[in-house]
This record gives sequence, C-alpha cells and structure tokens, in this order.
Amino acid sequence: MKKRYLGDEQKKYINGLKRYESKGIPVYIDGELPEDGDWEKIFQIREDGSFYMCDYIGTGDGKLKEIHFDLVYNR
Repeated sequence: MKKRYLGDEQKKYINGLKRYESKGIPVYIDGELPEDGDWEKIFQIREDGSFYMCDYIGTGDGKLKEIHFDLVYNR
C-alpha cells in the first residue's frame, strides 16, 4: 500500500486522539495500541473497499473509557 500524506484536518484529528491518550483514555487500532506509524491507517480506504470505523467505549456512568478503530468491510 502506498504511503499517504496526511492533510491538516487529519493531523488535527490524530492530535486530538493523542490528547485523549494523555488523559488516560487508550486508543486502539486493530486491537493494539498504535505506534507513530500506525495512525495514518485510520484514514485509508483499501483496494478491497475496507476502511476503519471508530467505536467509542463508555463506562456505566457515561464517561469515555476507550476508543477503538477496527477494519470493516463494505459489502
């Protein structure tokens, strides 16, 4: 897959996710904590039509607990 360069809005979005991490809210991509090179994956649409979907996991009292990005397929 080609290296993709992120636009300003995408960089702002990633910086926002990293702020959540700094506040103790983990962000997972494909079930793992991302390394620096992993973040751009969440914006990719792959040749097979798959893309990443975000899911916000909350606590019972309505607070944000985790953020997950998982690959989904559009069929």
